[in-house]
Amino acid sequence: MKVGVLCHSGAGGSGVVATELGLEVARAGHEVHFVGASVPFRLGGHPGLFGRGPYFHQVSSYAYALFEQPYPELSAANALTEVILEHDLDLTHAHYAIPHATAAIHARAITGRSRVITTLHGTDVTLVGADPSFLHSTRHAILKSDMVTAVSKFLADQTRDVFGVDVPIEVIHNFVDTDRFRRNPDPTVRARFAHPDEALIVHVSNFRPVKRATDVIETFARVASELPARLLMIGDGPERVAAFELAQRLGVIGRVQFLGSFPEVQSVLGIADLFLLPSSQESFGLAALEAMACEVPVVATRAGGIPEVVLDGVTGALAGVGDVDTMAHAALSILRDRDTYLAMGQAARRRAVEHFHPSLIVPQYLQAYAQLLQP
Repeated sequence: MKVGVLCHSGAGGSGVVATELGLEVARAGHEVHFVGASVPFRLGGHPGLFGRGPYFHQVSSYAYALFEQPYPELSAANALTEVILEHDLDLTHAHYAIPHATAAIHARAITGRSRVITTLHGTDVTLVGADPSFLHSTRHAILKSDMVTAVSKFLADQTRDVFGVDVPIEVIHNFVDTDRFRRNPDPTVRARFAHPDEALIVHVSNFRPVKRATDVIETFARVASELPARLLMIGDGPERVAAFELAQRLGVIGRVQFLGSFPEVQSVLGIADLFLLPSSQESFGLAALEAMACEVPVVATRAGGIPEVVLDGVTGALAGVGDVDTMAHAALSILRDRDTYLAMGQAARRRAVEHFHPSLIVPQYLQAYAQLLQP
């Protein structure tokens, strides 16, 4: 089977899932071709690793005075068309409705080949796609895809409600490599970031407004006023400056490190004590799942698909969006009670292994591919 993958290249959840899935499909012996503006964040040095891929094909940009803004869909459609014709792709897996599914549908129309499976990840439906500027295009992409999947039941239901479509949407949850994401017991690694008597709290995101990075800082400030603690902020994006300035105003900047983006996030999650995810919108919560695989309890909001991942009172705690007092109280309760902390960490790891392991999720995608290619 020859599979094309259209995805975002950054550190956001959709790009990470698309890349990890493409790598797993390649490991299963299929030929995988990534198409994007730049090498996906998690792809790194993998191209060609498995003999038959994965391969990467760059989307070209074009500047012309008549064009007031770039047209990523057209550029991606053209690049994908070339890959389909040259490598005879059987299907294209588009991660995100706009612009990837629309580009894949366009390339299918040009070539008459390569069926399209679209995976909806969240803001392509709840934020970008629901905007009047993209509403009709997103609905068209959903209706014209040969198959549609969503990463949570919440997102599948939301898609039907927002766009008024009555099409089959298969729920296939995200997965986590529990061999790579696991606890690191080496105290020398943890000592780089915190003293033994300090709680090490972590947040990972792309720092978009929906991630509410300033709520992370406010929650941490409340926790740090009660017990010794350090906070690691991993990632980058538009709200990073606001979070940094708030940490300065609240007087906790000396206990907060902004580490930027890097693909080996498991090296930090593996030594963390608590993970914070105060998002206002979250279709699934992949970062929370990766933390859970590392035996890290999660304090998050009861938003979107997060309750499908984090079990309140079992693998962490959930609160309302913006309720930093409740999140701080939950964090303190977990960190102060060693038995609760250990039980939640073990339950988190167990849930990641038993419900979100690649061996459970990847076959669902491979089955979807096979179903799509049936004559």
